Amino acid sequence: MKRSSLLTASLCVGLLMATVPVLAHHAISAEFDVTKPIKFEGKVKSVDWMNPHIYVNIEAVDSGKTIVYSVEGGPPNSLFRQGWRPDTLKVGDKVSVSGVRAKKADSHRVGQAQIVMPDGRVFARGNANQAAAQ
Repeated sequence: MKRSSLLTASLCVGLLMATVPVLAHHAISAEFDVTKPIKFEGKVKSVDWMNPHIYVNIEAVDSGKTIVYSVEGGPPNSLFRQGWRPDTLKVGDKVSVSGVRAKKADSHRVGQAQIVMPDGRVFARGNANQAAAQ
């Protein structure tokens, strides 16, 4: 009886621990305001290919002022399966970006982003289920 109770308790703890990663992932609306779209063009300053999302830092000029936007992309594994690699976007590449602004007014973060390369390929869509056009 004691062994059965221990096995049941262990199984319950294991199931609870398996749900933690699901609970940790947030909805887009937790950080970004979908009613505040943004579009801009700029040059890739750096690409941070890391979990849980990649970030592309893009330098753009807005009203004569240089701003570095941190553009959130999809998960690296998903992008990799779609054929993208950490060196697909290179420092200095000119790109067009559309997405939504962060809720925090002084933030330069962009979510649900679509980065369009000069040759028309779409990279780093915020929705990991969206296939990249190649």
